[in-house]
Amino acid sequence: MSIDLRTPDVADLAGVVGELATWQSDRAGLQLHPGDVGWYSTRGADATAAALRTWSRDGRLLAMGLLDGPSLLRLAVAPDVADDDGLADRIAADLADPRGVMGAGSASVEARGARRLSAVLAEHGWRPGELWTPFRRDLSAPVGDLPVRVETVDADRAAVWAAIHWSAFRGTEPSSDELRRVVDRWRTMAEGPLSAAARTVVALDRDGDGMAVATVWSAGPGRPGLIEPMGVHRDHRGHGYGTGVSVAAAAVLREMGASSAVVCAESSNVGAVATYAAAGFTAGPQVADLERAG
Repeated sequence: MSIDLRTPDVADLAGVVGELATWQSDRAGLQLHPGDVGWYSTRGADATAAALRTWSRDGRLLAMGLLDGPSLLRLAVAPDVADDDGLADRIAADLADPRGVMGAGSASVEARGARRLSAVLAEHGWRPGELWTPFRRDLSAPVGDLPVRVETVDADRAAVWAAIHWSAFRGTEPSSDELRRVVDRWRTMAEGPLSAAARTVVALDRDGDGMAVATVWSAGPGRPGLIEPMGVHRDHRGHGYGTGVSVAAAAVLREMGASSAVVCAESSNVGAVATYAAAGFTAGPQVADLERAG
């Protein structure tokens, strides 16, 4: 049977992401998670659907990719087709065709759960790229006392989240226009079709000021939940707020029925690696993106 490549419509977004959720398992490696798509939805439902690619055979969804920019494809495959030759060959061919998924030139693919595809791409000249460290915290037992005070972020506190997030990832204080744009993106996500799976928390200091933030994403009861993103205000690093908000994020995921809390950090980001380890997450073997030279 032939394998069909398509870009889903907005009306299909919740359905295909729901199918992606069923592929998440503690027995498998960390691959594209519904939370990755949910976080991308800060750009809006139309842009999110347009960034997805799906591969199906006889009406059954087999693989899904998120174009996180023009030259990065983040992939997940259904667990029972991780070693499927036909699927691997078709995805590899689509990646090689400038009219398929990505344009010609340099590109990166996250294919952690797609064993056969990874081998096929290596045969086609793709090479290991950036290293990532996957982390997992088992949630079969209660998380315990939280090391920091946390509150849930709602629309009224979106500006608090936005200021911390901007500082954590940009290293500066946002202008009023920049802050407004980031708030608008958070609200776009919170009002979008994937928002039911998300919770956002902020860690507070003794005075009630926000120090760190994290958003968590459920894949459904009994499945791993994702932390994406987590950040600490640049002026308050080194005081345990990142560890605290990561523990709190795990606790929220347990309340949502998750079997574990997962996150993947750049191995070169020693601060993030240390933070998740301090928060009780166990590091798995490092995994590399696959890169194609330009």
